Amino acid sequence: MKRLMPAAVALLVLVAILPAIPGDKAKAIYEKGQDAEAREHFEEAYNFYKQAYDLKPKDLRYKSSFERLRFKAAATIVHQGQKLREDGKLQEALADFQKAALIDPSLFIAQQELKRTLQMINEKENPPPQAAGPPGSLRRKISEAGGPVELAPISVVPITVKLTEDSKVIYQTIGQLAGINVLFDPDYTSRRIKVELNGVTLEDALQITALESKTFWRPVTSNTIFVAQDNPAKRKELEQSVLKTFYLQNLSQPTELQDVVNAIRAVLDVQRVQQLLSQNALVVRGTPDQIALAEKLVEDLDKARPEVIVDIAVLQVSKDKSRTLGLSPPTSATVTLQSNINTTTPTTSTGSTTTTSTSSGTGLELNTLGNLNATDFQVTIPSANLSAVMGDTDTKMLQNPQVRALDNQKATLKIGERVPVATGSFQPGIGGVGINPLVNTQFQYLDVGVNIDVTPHVHADREVTLKITMEISSVVGQSSIGGISQPIIGQKKIEHEIRLKDGESSLIGGILDDSQTRSLAGIPGLAQIPILGYLFGQKSTDHSQDETVFAITPHIIRGTTLSELNQRAIDIGTANSIELRHISRPAAPASPAPANQTPVTQPPANQNPNQQPTAAPGTQGIANFLFDPGEITVAKGNTFVVNLLISGAQNVYSVPVQLNYDPAKLQLVNISNGGFLSQDGQAVALVHREEDNTGTLQITATRPPGASGVSGQGAVVTMTFQAKASGQTPLTITRGGARDPGQQAIAVNGAQASVTVQ
Repeated sequence: MKRLMPAAVALLVLVAILPAIPGDKAKAIYEKGQDAEAREHFEEAYNFYKQAYDLKPKDLRYKSSFERLRFKAAATIVHQGQKLREDGKLQEALADFQKAALIDPSLFIAQQELKRTLQMINEKENPPPQAAGPPGSLRRKISEAGGPVELAPISVVPITVKLTEDSKVIYQTIGQLAGINVLFDPDYTSRRIKVELNGVTLEDALQITALESKTFWRPVTSNTIFVAQDNPAKRKELEQSVLKTFYLQNLSQPTELQDVVNAIRAVLDVQRVQQLLSQNALVVRGTPDQIALAEKLVEDLDKARPEVIVDIAVLQVSKDKSRTLGLSPPTSATVTLQSNINTTTPTTSTGSTTTTSTSSGTGLELNTLGNLNATDFQVTIPSANLSAVMGDTDTKMLQNPQVRALDNQKATLKIGERVPVATGSFQPGIGGVGINPLVNTQFQYLDVGVNIDVTPHVHADREVTLKITMEISSVVGQSSIGGISQPIIGQKKIEHEIRLKDGESSLIGGILDDSQTRSLAGIPGLAQIPILGYLFGQKSTDHSQDETVFAITPHIIRGTTLSELNQRAIDIGTANSIELRHISRPAAPASPAPANQTPVTQPPANQNPNQQPTAAPGTQGIANFLFDPGEITVAKGNTFVVNLLISGAQNVYSVPVQLNYDPAKLQLVNISNGGFLSQDGQAVALVHREEDNTGTLQITATRPPGASGVSGQGAVVTMTFQAKASGQTPLTITRGGARDPGQQAIAVNGAQASVTVQ
């Protein structure tokens, strides 16, 4: 016992450390993965296979299982994320898409769904502006109708104008309000028109005037437009031409490029389009609006084709049961003569001598018939066989190939052999005398095995239409035809077209062969006796079943990505002229300063910068105008912005004011709403009049009719000037004040700013 104790302890230690051996541990984990896969828990199975592969990376069995489950696990997680997103759980869906993309980077739909979910989260947290458009001048034309030459920022404050004047006067009036220059074509013939603009933007005012006067305009510089009569000849002469090359990233076939060219020519009436197959590009020349729309069409049509992986399961189950039971009795007997029969001839006497002749052989003389007895015959009876045999065969075969195909593209999978089949023969005419020409036989090779043809079509609602032809064939025998052995091919084939959801499995066909055979052999009559018949006969039964099932499961690995811009309808003008329209957007009101806070502004030029503005003596409580900034230094040719502020105002409805400056040194570029009068979201009508000769600027900012007044402090208007000449000039409020909703005057102290042009 003492000798056995150390051995027992060593055995226990060995048993304890055996599970820690990497090979055994990897095998145990791999078996857990097999169990999880059998339960269709693909994500769990993938994790187990990955752990086993990490432990033994050189084992091909672990590697193949790990790689095989990668796609199924990622696809399962993508489906879970899509369901979470449909339920509004964006963050949980985002985590699933990130996990799927990490597991299988080649699963493009995981990347697409990840980007789409991030965009949804961003839009939910930061709603985009009403008319936000993509970056880039031409791309921005799609959403804001800009062009290669764009006007400087124009005030979009709604205005109300009612005029019955010459069209040139109306254009010039709108130009002054917008702070832009208006040029006219020398051949332009103006006419008197009536324009009523109620609460429209300045850009809309230009478009409406062009429509009423049957004219068109185009920007020449950032602050100048050119107006001409609207006719095809003038448009062709004056409209800009833009050249752009579009490089297509997804379409490559000549027919696909030609489809895009045809769409641009037919829809946009652009004739100068050239396709370059070597560069997979299109060169287009047209107006800025046509080029912008051509870019939209290219972006709409140049989409990556969806891709689908189709899991195909071919299940074949064969069962064959046979039974043979009973006694096979002899059913015949054979009686033959013995081969050693002696034949004795009669005795003859000659004198005193008597002779008897004896002969042997297979022959039989008539004289010996009377001497035959039972020993001269041999009876042969076949043996009887007792059989008790049973056979039970169960065969299962599973073939699970995967086919990856592009949208509307046929994919073919063939697994098996190519069997030659004779299709004809011919005899060349080259034989001579005594020479038989050889006969040549022509053969055709047939694909025998599993043959699959799949053509998928991906729909926008994550559904797939599959047109499938599946065939299982095998050589079941041989047949001699014309002296040539020909194979007999058994075939099971199905042609099907079905529409499934992404990840949905379906049985598209089941083929069942069921045959039963019964046979009875034995003594007539006796073999048919119940139970006892087994002693006089043999009964055999054979039952065979052969079932083939086809199951398919489509998985979308790359879907179609459509943006909001791809699906949005765009106003492109009339049937005679293609042009884009601007989206009217109200001006965003400036955030007013709190009523109890002193505005951050520079004091007038004659006031100490560190001193807060105060009312004049004897005018305690009177509001004040201020310029922000109060001292301005600008280089010649540049522009600068100055705000006209009001502080200490109460119940202000409108602000009429008159400013003076040196027109030789400054030129007004633009005036826009500052936000004080629109602090509660009300629209503000802004009207100004400029006298270039005297440098007098009259501005009136008014709240809408029926609106109450506002109080506090803030910017009334924002003015943009351009420095024309060097020197110093004051910017002075010479007259003005404020009015309440009852049109009663409100006194406001004036202000002055100093502008130095270098």
